[in-house]
Amino acid sequence: MKARDDTLFPARLDDIGFVAEGRQLLSGITTRIGRVPITVLLGPNGAGKTLLMRICRGLLIPTRGSVSWGNADIGRLGVRVGYVPQHPVMLRRSVEANVTYALALAGVPRQRRSEAARSALAAVRLEGFARTGARRLSGGERQRLAIARAWSQRPAALLMDEPASHLDPAATTSIEESIEAVRDAGTRIILCTHDLNQARRLADEVVFMHHGRILEQASGSVFFDRPQSEEARRFVAGELLV
Repeated sequence: MKARDDTLFPARLDDIGFVAEGRQLLSGITTRIGRVPITVLLGPNGAGKTLLMRICRGLLIPTRGSVSWGNADIGRLGVRVGYVPQHPVMLRRSVEANVTYALALAGVPRQRRSEAARSALAAVRLEGFARTGARRLSGGERQRLAIARAWSQRPAALLMDEPASHLDPAATTSIEESIEAVRDAGTRIILCTHDLNQARRLADEVVFMHHGRILEQASGSVFFDRPQSEEARRFVAGELLV
């Protein structure tokens, strides 16, 4: 189960649009993502970040346009592109069993599941909770388990939606350390957040969104030092965008 699979990158988004209940939620999105270790989709709440991420993973079909990961059929990405939702569901079983169940669904042979689960839990520093009921974990621990569960199959890319939303600083730090461990193992990360400080700490590349459009795309250092659009300058300055 190798994480590195450069044949998928970059993911290509061509003229993506999405309409729901008569509202244009995404419009004219054409870009390439996944070229660097960590890409951050950044913007205020309601910018369309989660919606775009779900389309990238094939969980939603755009109203117009297309997404492609190399030559892979987006409907057949399987475990090559993982996804961690903002509110992951924990199964009524132990921490380790949550991971081994995901491995079983992915077709990993039984004799390899325990080792793969232990390795994934160690990466997010949950190995000491292996026999604990998953639903007894704190919010931050659950999020780290969700990362371990998705990463246990060693995807080439892992998409994460606001993984540290509403968590305290200590839990946020633990999650960011887990993200860095996954990155260091060779999996590319595409992360949604509206947290400027988190984006500053993690982003190799920033894709800045507002009102369903991409307004800017640049390396993390360039974006935060010299944002080009008025909206990005205001957002980086801490102003509320409407």
